[in-house]
Amino acid sequence: MSRLTVTLMAAMLATGCAMQRAAMPTLAPMAFEAQAAAAPPPLEDNYFTKDRSAVSEADLKTILAAPVFLEEGARIGVLPVAAKYEADEALPVEAAPQTLVESLETSGMFELASEVSTEWPIDRGLPGLRELAARYRTEYLLLYRHRFDDVAKANPGAIAYVTILGAFFIPGTTVDTAGVLEATLFDVKTGTILFTINERVRGSDIASPPNVEARLAELHTKLVREGSRKLADEVLKRCRRLEASRPGKVKMNAVTLAPAS
Repeated sequence: MSRLTVTLMAAMLATGCAMQRAAMPTLAPMAFEAQAAAAPPPLEDNYFTKDRSAVSEADLKTILAAPVFLEEGARIGVLPVAAKYEADEALPVEAAPQTLVESLETSGMFELASEVSTEWPIDRGLPGLRELAARYRTEYLLLYRHRFDDVAKANPGAIAYVTILGAFFIPGTTVDTAGVLEATLFDVKTGTILFTINERVRGSDIASPPNVEARLAELHTKLVREGSRKLADEVLKRCRRLEASRPGKVKMNAVTLAPAS
């Protein structure tokens, strides 16, 4: 084979390899250090300026994107409420608010926990709740209420009611009650609700017809007293989860007590 032929073949081979390399796709270097997206800022504004106004699409996205956590060094008030979460003006004889305050006060998560009096002159509805919180200078209100559904029905002892005197003494009426003890954590500054807990209770007793109302009242008091401790425990669990979600809070592993990866 002549030198010219060898030279031409080598040139053709080099040209083919160069064309093959040019036709191969090239990939950009892989980025192993992903750029962390900027976290949305905490929610600070109240987007619920009017009780019945609809939240705009932009405001809804802002609210849902904001982190949810329990502020450090905050104060909390426990407030009994009635229907539609208006301040309950009844005499605070139930033990549940006091039980909740004691649990929150000793938890170490709040600077101060206090029962909130409803005797102050305030507006009705949510504006009144925020006004009360401002007077007590509390960032959070734990709204408490309980509701019961009662049923009274005759039991076999009611056969004694055929006599007039029997109806006054024989416990021929069975009273059943089912209730809910509710606690809702209200963020006063933003107007948002951080959680709601329903502790369900149920009880039954017997009574004579003249004593039905009194027996139901006793049953309600007993169920509230028993359920308030369980409700307080659940409130503390939710609050601890919100405390652990605070930005910059180091989460500890429950087993090794070392920072969780």
